[in-house]
Amino acid sequence: MSSRPEIDRRTFMKVGSGVLAAGLAPSLRAEASRTATGASPLADEAPALSETPFAVKWYPFTGHPNSDTCWSLSVGPDGRIYAAACAESMPGGVVKPVRYNEQRDDLDYLFDLAEKVDDPGDSGRASQCKIHYSFAPSMHDGVLYMATHLSGPPIDLPVYSPWYSWHDTKRCFRGSALLAFDTRTDRVLWWDTLIPKEGCRCLLHDEERGLLYAMSYPRDHFIIYDLRTRKRRDVGRISSINPQALFLDKRHRVWTSSDYGRLVRYTPETDRLEISPGLLAYDLNYQTGWHSVFYDVAPSPDGECVYASTWCPNPRLMRIWPNEGEWPRVEDLGPATQLRDTSFPIDMYRDHCGGLTFGGDGKLYYVASRWRDSKHNPMPESRKQNEGVVWRLDPQTLKREEVARLEHPTGMAHYVSRGAVDHNGDLFFGHVGNHPSGIFKVSMPADRKRRNAHLPIRMWG
Repeated sequence: MSSRPEIDRRTFMKVGSGVLAAGLAPSLRAEASRTATGASPLADEAPALSETPFAVKWYPFTGHPNSDTCWSLSVGPDGRIYAAACAESMPGGVVKPVRYNEQRDDLDYLFDLAEKVDDPGDSGRASQCKIHYSFAPSMHDGVLYMATHLSGPPIDLPVYSPWYSWHDTKRCFRGSALLAFDTRTDRVLWWDTLIPKEGCRCLLHDEERGLLYAMSYPRDHFIIYDLRTRKRRDVGRISSINPQALFLDKRHRVWTSSDYGRLVRYTPETDRLEISPGLLAYDLNYQTGWHSVFYDVAPSPDGECVYASTWCPNPRLMRIWPNEGEWPRVEDLGPATQLRDTSFPIDMYRDHCGGLTFGGDGKLYYVASRWRDSKHNPMPESRKQNEGVVWRLDPQTLKREEVARLEHPTGMAHYVSRGAVDHNGDLFFGHVGNHPSGIFKVSMPADRKRRNAHLPIRMWG
């Protein structure tokens, strides 16, 4: 693995106890300066929000006030943004898919998924509470596939354990519901049970072969679903800790990761799961690779490589070349988040990186958490304890620049689940951690947009 490329330190310079990003757009420099000095970011001289490059706007799920998480956000085959308003902490909570309406600059609530799959929240079973990294587009017919995950308790219980209730016919989760939504007509075409008793952690669509691939939870099995026959097949167990992403290469091989930080590959021609001899990127100073599973994976526009982040403390970025060699070349791009004292444990909810997506300018965008640390990051008191930073990475130079900071009106904004770019070229990020949950929109400058910026589309959640 290659050495970590340096973040361009010239981009940053100290301003009092804050940080001013010298390489940002003028409007962002002005905002950063006002924040550092305690001035209001809504000063009269600031341009209107809609005209400001990298302006950030929060859209709460007010149409589903019980929503507490947004695990899935994807661009649909129609170039519009879809997100999952999940309600997993509320007994009997259900998920409602939503869509960003650019004409109204607001959210449309499409349907109650539990009702559509005949498994209502008051059934007495564990509920159809969320869609977890499981939107998958179909370009030839405009269908958006989605699969549900478990965790929400029955309506009359405070919590749900899939292990404890596995043999309880009245309480057990019925299974991950797979639903086909026609984005052209706004109709649910059909649904099926994708994985009995288990949830779907992540979903991928191989459109050319008409197959869906999924990871089950809690057993962590690799599932194949044939869209033509509507039949599923369980290929086998991968590990004990679920990966959060699957991805596809040019040879139709499916890739994911195991709980010990190794690549896992499924080859259709051999119908076999294989595990790589080498490990994914991790911090050699204090980690072994355990729990270094994929959190998010974004394909490069040319399809030759993918960029990925890991789901472990001190998450790392990496670039993987699946079409090269017997096993892919893995480039370690270094830590995604700030320096910290690694002799103390940290919550993965605080130390997090997600939302990887390519913009219309051909650059990789992602959100990494940042938090107040007296030694490594002495943020001013005017800022919140935790925040989400939108970064841009140049694939040619591997230099990173901070372009925006996500701001929530009352809560924190540091944990982003997924990101996507719509057909207009604007960035969207799903967020976890507020009630109701919601999504962020980051308006891109005109010179970084292009028509149909969402293409080539990402085929996994």
